[in-house]
Amino acid sequence: MQSIRLNKGREQSVLRRHPWIFSGAIRSGAEHLSDGDTILVEDYKGNTIGTGHFQDSSLAVRLIAFEKVEANTAFWLERLANAAACRDALNIRQEGSTDTFRLVHGEGDQLPGLIIDIYGDVAVVQAHSIGMYKAMPDISQAILQLSSLSIRAVYSKSKEALPSAFAQNIADGWVHGEAPDSLVVHEGGIAFKVNVETGQKTGFFLDQRDNREWIRKYGLGKRVFNGFCYSGGFSLYALQGGAAHVTSIDSSQGALDLLEENMRLNTFSGTHESIKDNVMTWLGQTDEMFDIVIVDPPAFAKSLKKRHNAIQAYKRLNTMAISRVKKGGMLFTFSCSQVVDKPLFHNTIVAAAIESGRQARVVHELSQGADHPVSIFHPEGHYLKGLALLLD
Repeated sequence: MQSIRLNKGREQSVLRRHPWIFSGAIRSGAEHLSDGDTILVEDYKGNTIGTGHFQDSSLAVRLIAFEKVEANTAFWLERLANAAACRDALNIRQEGSTDTFRLVHGEGDQLPGLIIDIYGDVAVVQAHSIGMYKAMPDISQAILQLSSLSIRAVYSKSKEALPSAFAQNIADGWVHGEAPDSLVVHEGGIAFKVNVETGQKTGFFLDQRDNREWIRKYGLGKRVFNGFCYSGGFSLYALQGGAAHVTSIDSSQGALDLLEENMRLNTFSGTHESIKDNVMTWLGQTDEMFDIVIVDPPAFAKSLKKRHNAIQAYKRLNTMAISRVKKGGMLFTFSCSQVVDKPLFHNTIVAAAIESGRQARVVHELSQGADHPVSIFHPEGHYLKGLALLLD
């Protein structure tokens, strides 16, 4: 392996086990490297302090180990087995109830740049770095060798997650096995159809599992609004919890079609209505009131320069959402924008509540599920923020 050497003092973050090295920290060696190379990282004295993937960008190195390692199939298998053991310790998988979960969550599992989601016997791998993409053959072999899982097919879904100049020369596809005729998984005892090839993210919003449980708990007899519903995760949990009626809105007809398929896979006593529309447009025009309102929009900002506009959009959306909640009802509101941190999101919801003129109590602070762990040395891995408000 080739190596890079850091400037004096720039090894401190690595010694604190933060897995990112930015280009400005590198003293020498980068000029001889290619994107995706596995390299050794040395401090300014030449001592090896880690192994990582190089990429010619501001974020230049993602460390996969804080020592010298050989990144072969055995290495990936050990890391994946550790990740699987973590999920088993948390009782994420439950036979007969839940067979879909996140197996690897990047830095939270000491594998920065790598996402692996499990859908029954199918694994979906998403590389967010060129190094992880180039390691895909070994990673997929390690997945197939995991004794705690019985994976029959592996799908690579990395094209949209990688730099455009590199991504234009690759394609998503089945690394091992073939596409199933129909992939139906279960979460919390509810059946969901998943399309890993065309679906958003890797096919389903696994990070909301714990938050969907709150909707099931509070849904009995309620009228529920689910904005940005996608394939209906919150909607189905509400109905399974005994909701009297659920209104689901999304701008994508494909998402609503998938939601309707999911409805047919399950049996509920309550009624359901799907509406194709822009959520904010619909909220601004309706006079309907709901016991529970859920707004889980896509990321309004993916860069710092768009953060201000995103904050204004979150405020408008939540002001509208609050106005549709009955007295004594609840608002569940979320942000998955990584550049909008928890305090900023909280303050934005405060501003929306002030503008609405309603008294609001925070009853739950919400986050991503336990199968999306955050390394204590890498707080940037926390991205999903949410609040459950009780409104007078």
